[in-house]
Amino acid sequence: MAQVAEAPLIPVETVSPGAAGPTGGPVTPAPSAVLAAGGAPVRNVAVQATSQTHRSVLTRAVIHAVLLTGALLSFFPFYWMIATSLKTNSEAIAFPPTFIPREFHPENYAIAWAAAPFARYFTNTAIVAVCWVTGVVIVSALAAYAFARMEFAGKNVVFGAMLATMMIPSDVTLIPNFIIVTKWLGWYNTYQAQFILAIGNVFAIFLLRQFFMSIPKELEEAALIDGCSRFRFLWAILLPLSIPAVITVALMNFLSAWNSFLWPLLVTSSAEMRPIQLGLIVFQSEAGGRYAELMAASTLVIFPTVVMFLVAQKYFVEGIARTGLKG
Repeated sequence: MAQVAEAPLIPVETVSPGAAGPTGGPVTPAPSAVLAAGGAPVRNVAVQATSQTHRSVLTRAVIHAVLLTGALLSFFPFYWMIATSLKTNSEAIAFPPTFIPREFHPENYAIAWAAAPFARYFTNTAIVAVCWVTGVVIVSALAAYAFARMEFAGKNVVFGAMLATMMIPSDVTLIPNFIIVTKWLGWYNTYQAQFILAIGNVFAIFLLRQFFMSIPKELEEAALIDGCSRFRFLWAILLPLSIPAVITVALMNFLSAWNSFLWPLLVTSSAEMRPIQLGLIVFQSEAGGRYAELMAASTLVIFPTVVMFLVAQKYFVEGIARTGLKG
């Protein structure tokens, strides 16, 4: 059998921590030297990393617990409203209260719907909301484009003055607005009286302006060179690129129109023009102690707004997040 020659052993020199290397620089000790010294630095680093991991996990757990608690507290009123709407009137006022209905009574919704002209209330509110949202989007888009893209004398002063009007409480202008709409314009007990003052929405103008300013100006310059007018650029290019902001403005104003109560109370007097919030108050006064039916009616009233928010939630968050990128 052939014998395999053994490789010669090359001695390894022991380098002291302060010795110089071939190039004159200090030589870094090998990992084995660190371990041979007892491995204390490695163990300290491992302990610190483990401690930081534990703290990070504990912090995330506390944050999630707080968020979950807040979510449950926010959701509980909705759950209580729906649960009460499925109870009997006697169970709805029983003490101690029952968190789960003993018997489910979905017929409360049909009873509540038939007890008041809710179909008319919903129709009135839908008409006002559509006109409200459409007017705000059109006026705000035109004004926001002017403040974001055009140059004219006193632009910043006018824009600052518009923002300053947001500091004025709405109660201060309630009586002057009522006189203008009902006495001067003669629009008492009409649809237009309920939404005409809401069209000039300063916050919507500000939101769209900030979003418009985040879009590169080179895009507009190229469109103008190609013969595109400013008006066409706004409606054909700028607004389609600003869909998140437009949907945010539309959603916020839809909620305002749907929940409007005080102003319609002043400018309407007949059931034919009464919006849904006034109709719910009238139903509450007529229902008396029928809390199950009142909660059923409240669920019907709030349902469209919840659906609208869930559908537009993605665009709503994106529109709010991108308005502060520039400007």
